[in-house]
Amino acid sequence: MKIKVLGTYGSEGPGQRPSAFLVDDRVLVDAGTVGGALSVAEQIQIQYALITHAHLDHTAGLAFLTDTLAMVAPDRRVTACSIAPVIESLRTHAFNDTLWPDFTLIPSAGQSVLGFRTLPEEAESRVGELWVTPVLVEHTVPTTGFVIHDGETGFVFSGDTGPTKRIWQVAREMRGLKALIVETAFPNRLAALAKASGHLTPEMLGQEIVKMPADLPIWIYHIKPQLYQETAEELARIDPSRIHILEQGKTYTL
Repeated sequence: MKIKVLGTYGSEGPGQRPSAFLVDDRVLVDAGTVGGALSVAEQIQIQYALITHAHLDHTAGLAFLTDTLAMVAPDRRVTACSIAPVIESLRTHAFNDTLWPDFTLIPSAGQSVLGFRTLPEEAESRVGELWVTPVLVEHTVPTTGFVIHDGETGFVFSGDTGPTKRIWQVAREMRGLKALIVETAFPNRLAALAKASGHLTPEMLGQEIVKMPADLPIWIYHIKPQLYQETAEELARIDPSRIHILEQGKTYTL
């Protein structure tokens, strides 16, 4: 399984892109950025987008991807997959012909470049060549993490979350996991902001580790670029042998 890091930040800055990952060239995990990291030829190969929640830093790239498909590959379709409240938010608040065109009707209702698929919570669903289990996490809007595997290896993707428990319980029951991709947004001095906005600090992450499956590498994403150095230094003091910050543009192989 290959995971290409399209964007790894919790916001954007010069050369710093919001969170998005591409698994085996076909499946997005969140879509904060797409076109800013992939060629058109690469974009039109994408078939699915697993969306953790509807916030813009996780969905803006999906909007522009549908625009690209409509122009250059109208016979292709990307299907956005998530739990019911997230799909409803995307339909109602994003692809609503006000904020953005309803690409489920473009080029036509019978052959559109965007589809939606609701995934049941805590049940395994086949998405392309992957098996995906959504598990609710703790954020300010309905948000899911994902346990993703291809039948041999897999990983956990936390989504945006504060301290949580259920996803780690589910992960402990899964075989073949090779990595935990976990958000950490703010430095410790902004713990109050992290709690209010449903995110983790390095100190909170340290408390989460005891709940996680043991001995798996923890790959960090969603650091706010304005606070990157401070947050990275605090993360390095927790467990440098296990915790690594994901590098934008790099492809990781499980």
